Amino acid sequence: MYLDDATRQSLLAQLRQDADAPDRRVLLTGATVVSMDPAIGVLDKGDVLIQGNVIAAVGPDLRARGSIADAVVIDASGCVVAPGFVDTHRHAWEAQLRRIMPDVDDLAGYVTSTLLGIAPVYRPVDMYVGTKLAALTALDGGVTTMLDFSHNSRTAEHSDAAVQALLDTGIRGVHAAMAPHFGDWDKQWPTDVARLRDQYGSPLLTFRLACLATDEIAGPALAYGPELARTAAELGVGVSVDAVFGPASSQSILTWEEAGLLGPDVTLIHSTGLTGEAWQAIGATGTTVALAPTSDAQIGLESAIPAVDEALAVGVRPGLSIDVEVALASDMFTQMRALHAIQRMRAVNAVYGTEREPSRIGVHDVLDFATLQGARTNGLGDVTGSITVGKQADLLVIRAEDVNNMPLNDAVGTVVLGSDARNIDTVFVAGQVRKWNGQLLDVDIEALRGEVAASRDHIMANAS
Repeated sequence: MYLDDATRQSLLAQLRQDADAPDRRVLLTGATVVSMDPAIGVLDKGDVLIQGNVIAAVGPDLRARGSIADAVVIDASGCVVAPGFVDTHRHAWEAQLRRIMPDVDDLAGYVTSTLLGIAPVYRPVDMYVGTKLAALTALDGGVTTMLDFSHNSRTAEHSDAAVQALLDTGIRGVHAAMAPHFGDWDKQWPTDVARLRDQYGSPLLTFRLACLATDEIAGPALAYGPELARTAAELGVGVSVDAVFGPASSQSILTWEEAGLLGPDVTLIHSTGLTGEAWQAIGATGTTVALAPTSDAQIGLESAIPAVDEALAVGVRPGLSIDVEVALASDMFTQMRALHAIQRMRAVNAVYGTEREPSRIGVHDVLDFATLQGARTNGLGDVTGSITVGKQADLLVIRAEDVNNMPLNDAVGTVVLGSDARNIDTVFVAGQVRKWNGQLLDVDIEALRGEVAASRDHIMANAS
């Protein structure tokens, strides 16, 4: 928002006064509203009214429709208001190990280095620091909902630390708990998920069961099947299945379909190199898919091609995810751009030398994947992912007249292809301001820097 400092400070004080009151109202006015709600679309000059933690109204010039004199009015002219991004899969505990292997050659290299050599030395405090850093980075980059695939749950204390980090940052968190691949652990998983849900569950924090597709990496205890499906059903939570790729996973998918273990509450992560029969089973059961575009391509997971065409061909609109920051970028803008470019490259290449027209996705598609479809994939489709009346007020205000965005011509194109974290002026999660004037709120960056460095140094000094 292009406001003077005094106005900004005054508005922030107003936003923080009675911030938890259910009747507090905030009006974002004069923005280009990219709703991602098919019934609303894009409003070239629109308003969004927040009441308490929800979206109360969306439309042009809401002040002309009735008295909202008690609202805190924020002039968002020159900005795009969009729903917050939704990350469907990030191993948040690894964040203090960022880019330690930027050119990792393959999955085996990552597994051997990080999961076998480093993960076993993590203390609960390291789980807390890594998860906190990942969540704050997510918020800074406009990710308002993050599924933390927490696969280093060595003890109940490790899980408590990861969950507390999500709560302390104010992000909308989904804690997907899984036991570690290697090393000693307390064998408290998966039953401990019930305790976590009962102790920490809140409107901002939900839970899922996390597991692997096959027993190839870490043995049968972590592989999805009837026992884990039954546990998830008893807990009333969804299941996120990682490392879904190749012939073995394809066979597992067919086995799960036959046993009735697929459906909308199950998310298959990556899904590269699957057979056509496996994809038919996914589409027929309404199973959700979380793509990790840079992970698939950069690490070279199975075919190394993000499976967006395969998903769309069976009627599945996937969510997007960050995956492992040890080797990859941390932000959703990179995921959208990578997928947009890779799919369009594939489409044109497939018809090169012929007269056929390429079947290309567009910027609206990848923004849909990063918002509405991500929320659905995380089991939160009725909660967030679009600017829809009644949904939670998880919103971004993106400066569209900054030097890298001006002039604003196409709002969706500006969000997907032009913007990055520096353009995100304001982030709301459930109506609460988490980023303002381009800065995260209530974060002591110097203290965080010290915590992260100390944790990283301890881990690397003790890793095998």
